[in-house]
Amino acid sequence: MRNRSARISFYRGTRREKMKADLRSGQSLQSFQSAGATCGRGVRLALAALALLTGLALIFVHPTSGQQNRDGPVLVFDVKGVIGFTSVEHLQRSVERAKAENASLIIMRIDTPGGLVSSTRDMIQAILASPIPIVGYVAPSGARAASAGTYLMYAAHLAAMAPATHLGAATPIQMGPPGITPSPNEKKDKASEPDAAERKLINDAVSYLRGLAELRGRNADWAEKAVREGATLTSTQAQEEKVIDFIASDLREVLEKANGRTVTTSTGTITLDTRDRRIIEVEPSWHMQVLEVIANPNVAFILMLLGIYGIIFELLNPGALFPGVIGGICLILALTALTVLPVNLGGVALLLLGIGLLAAEAFTPSFGILGIGGIVAFILGGLFLFDPEEVDIQFEVSRPLVIGAAITSAIILAGVVGVAVRSRKQTVQTGAEQLIGGPAEVVEWSGREGRVRVHGEIWLAESEMELAPGDRVRVIGREGLKLTVKKTS
Repeated sequence: MRNRSARISFYRGTRREKMKADLRSGQSLQSFQSAGATCGRGVRLALAALALLTGLALIFVHPTSGQQNRDGPVLVFDVKGVIGFTSVEHLQRSVERAKAENASLIIMRIDTPGGLVSSTRDMIQAILASPIPIVGYVAPSGARAASAGTYLMYAAHLAAMAPATHLGAATPIQMGPPGITPSPNEKKDKASEPDAAERKLINDAVSYLRGLAELRGRNADWAEKAVREGATLTSTQAQEEKVIDFIASDLREVLEKANGRTVTTSTGTITLDTRDRRIIEVEPSWHMQVLEVIANPNVAFILMLLGIYGIIFELLNPGALFPGVIGGICLILALTALTVLPVNLGGVALLLLGIGLLAAEAFTPSFGILGIGGIVAFILGGLFLFDPEEVDIQFEVSRPLVIGAAITSAIILAGVVGVAVRSRKQTVQTGAEQLIGGPAEVVEWSGREGRVRVHGEIWLAESEMELAPGDRVRVIGREGLKLTVKKTS
């Protein structure tokens, strides 16, 4: 009985302890859950604060649509002369510099007759992708934005012109053989009945320019007229036709009139704040200036001529050094220029053939046959050196330059052939053969044989006549180490 009571007391005590333990466990769990909930709220609050700070940082570092850097300068660069590879690089470098300096605006000052189609499209793509607004500005007075320049003006976020400037004439040119200008009647027939290729080319240009006009809200109908009819406008007419946004006499007036306007860039809509901004002129780098000079078709052709002739003269006169060095430098510059120009592979092949034939004539004279063929090939190569489908202006080597190069080549070839002919007629001046026909003096003689002095040397000699020491004779033959002489009168 006592044992049973003890067991019951132990069981009840154990149960009470278990209940107390369970109660403490539940309180601990509730405390843990409460602490976890508190911790979770703290983490969420911290993340929300971090997101808010990040958003504020992005707002101040990278302005959103409708905002613009208040301290950014305005960058200005020039597009002058024929648009080509250097124009594309100059635009791209200007945009990159504008990004680095957090510029507020880029002004593209234009004065061009047109240029390469591929380079123009590359520039337009760079303008459309620019996060910084670009103003196309035809300046100074007397400048023009013809042909490819019109496309650049339509692509720019804002378009402005200085007084006494003009733009237009955006018809793509499908040229025939270089140097051949169609007659007025041919031009009229060509304009009235364009073939399928010309219609395709014109329609493509119309669609491209109309697309740019619709993007910028400019006069699309006149854009089509500029392509199909080659229409042009002065600055005043362009403003009336809503082709440009405003007329400005100088850069400060451009900034004044651009201020407050709203444009759409690749990053969104921006309201310009350009009044009294600092203006920075972006100059092309030295290698771009060199490329701009040598990329002229005439300069590239002249450099190639100098390079070819310099190397040929060096090979004809080994050790002269100067012609070879100058020729090598000119040839490398010419090849560099050809890499950035719309080269016709057929023209290059003809040039290389002409070079090969001229070199062959110099080393193996054929009395002009190889040389004449080389000159003809070189002239044809110069005429067809550039691809007419890649340009929208007359882009070729000057005909007078080609003719002058041909005449120069002919004169040089005639000189080489003349020297070769004269050298064949001259007597041998070296070796034992030079003794034939030369004077000699009898040293000793007996019968029909004796010794003679020739050029300071003593030779055995024979003659059909009697001679005496001191007689003057002439060498008329040689057999082995014995000369045949004859007494001179």
